[in-house]
Amino acid sequence: MTELWRLTATELAKRVRAREVSAREAAKAALERLEAVNPLINAVIDYRPEWVFQQADRIDAAIARGEDPGPLAGVPVTTKINIDQAGFATTNGTRLQKDLIAQVNSPAVENLVRAGAVLLGRTNSPTFALRWFTSNQVHGHTKNPRNASLTPGGSSGGAAAAVTAGIGHIALGTDIGGSVRYPAYACGVHGLRPSIGRVPAFNASSPERPIGAQMMSGAGPMARTVEDLRLALAALAAPDLRDPWWAPAPLIGPDVPRRAALCLRPGGMSITKEVEDALLDAGRRLADAGWTVEQIDDVPLLRDAGEVQERLWLGDGFPALADAVARDGDPGAQAVVDGVRAKVAAMPENVVVPSLVRRTTLTRAWRLFLSDYPVLLLPVSGELPFPDNLDMQGAAGFQRVWEAQLTMRALPAMGLPGLVVSTGMVKDVPVGVQIVAGHFREDLCLLAGNAIEARGAPPSPIDPAM
Repeated sequence: MTELWRLTATELAKRVRAREVSAREAAKAALERLEAVNPLINAVIDYRPEWVFQQADRIDAAIARGEDPGPLAGVPVTTKINIDQAGFATTNGTRLQKDLIAQVNSPAVENLVRAGAVLLGRTNSPTFALRWFTSNQVHGHTKNPRNASLTPGGSSGGAAAAVTAGIGHIALGTDIGGSVRYPAYACGVHGLRPSIGRVPAFNASSPERPIGAQMMSGAGPMARTVEDLRLALAALAAPDLRDPWWAPAPLIGPDVPRRAALCLRPGGMSITKEVEDALLDAGRRLADAGWTVEQIDDVPLLRDAGEVQERLWLGDGFPALADAVARDGDPGAQAVVDGVRAKVAAMPENVVVPSLVRRTTLTRAWRLFLSDYPVLLLPVSGELPFPDNLDMQGAAGFQRVWEAQLTMRALPAMGLPGLVVSTGMVKDVPVGVQIVAGHFREDLCLLAGNAIEARGAPPSPIDPAM
């Protein structure tokens, strides 16, 4: 019999609902896997076995009473340390918040609970979720399970590392500049950044988010199969009145032609041959599945979008962020602050208002573009996953990382959904492709992702590389 922690979330929930296995058995398998491999990668930084079993027992009791346990019945799920989970610290990887205990679940976490998930543990992130690498002075350094010399990605690096190594079947992360999509790419799994307004967000433990984060940062799932992402999205997207940005958009939109654009060098960005090969391969996979795929030279105003994202993300409240980073003392976060300081200094004093006006122009252009091409294939990054801590290797290292992440940074400016599908390995380094669609058309991302995944993906879960 297949070990329960190896099953997809979809299959495990089906077996739990059918009473072929119990939620407690699934929880036991998940905890045993966590305890066996987490010491090698430091993906999960807090978990409480007795509470995990209590959740599982509630699911089993509901099933015994003939009640519907929910679509994620008994599925172990991890949550990121910058998302409120009642009774746990929302540390955000900083010593300044190590004792900030959440009193209530965030909407995304509450939706997982209502869907029958079992919350397994809390996953690591960089300090203030600032990097595409994952370490901090509170919880330590997370390793990439496929290759310890590579970054596991960030900021949801612990989440991606966990799901890759079989610690939980779905991982919940957040993404304002690639923090779901890039860790999925780096670890060789799949990750979905939903449209802004799709998954409700709110941390009662913390002050109201700045306007840039409200308009660009979204919670989304990582998983080992595209179908598991579809299952997770349906659960996460349930309404919650605490988020005024949430929109009651259908999960399945109207039929559109199966037409995709493929752009190798959006915004003129440089890409390695391995990245180009992966993109062309993904295009062929879609064509094999019956899609019309057209290679195009560029996409609308990507560098303008990158600048708007920088201004809304960093320009609003940068002095306070820089002060907090200095008080925390984390060298990785300090490298980011130092790396962007000149950019911020060059921003206009009233940076937010003109950026919001420009965002409207950009969003209009992208909506029109995506009405012609319902699906767009782009690089995830200009490079294969980076050597770990590359951003701390001086100004040149930081700039190399920043430029390679243009699509990670730019697309959130318009609040668009993006799906990263892992497509293969270059020796022991994962590679993949990014799929973009129009607002609230995650269904198109997932449809194309299914077709690409069906033609090959790296094996997972895996035992961590030593």
